Amino acid sequence: MYRILVVDDEEMIRKLIRKYAEFDGHSVTEATDGMDAVIKFKNGTYDIIIMDIMMPELDGFSVCREIRKTSDVPVLMLSA
Repeated sequence: MYRILVVDDEEMIRKLIRKYAEFDGHSVTEATDGMDAVIKFKNGTYDIIIMDIMMPELDGFSVCREIRKTSDVPVLMLSA
């Protein structure tokens, strides 16, 4: 089982990713924007992050730079 952080400002996209990940037995935490993602990342442990690029507050690239200061967790970036 992997611990996945899903970061997207679109609720339907988060729910879809959650549905398939949990079906495969993985644990999913959702973040609604870049700032929420940074906070959840600092307070949790994740095996992979699936993140949208374009989000309010902090975009995906900025969040990734913040995460890279302390971790090399894999990050999968989503784009429309």
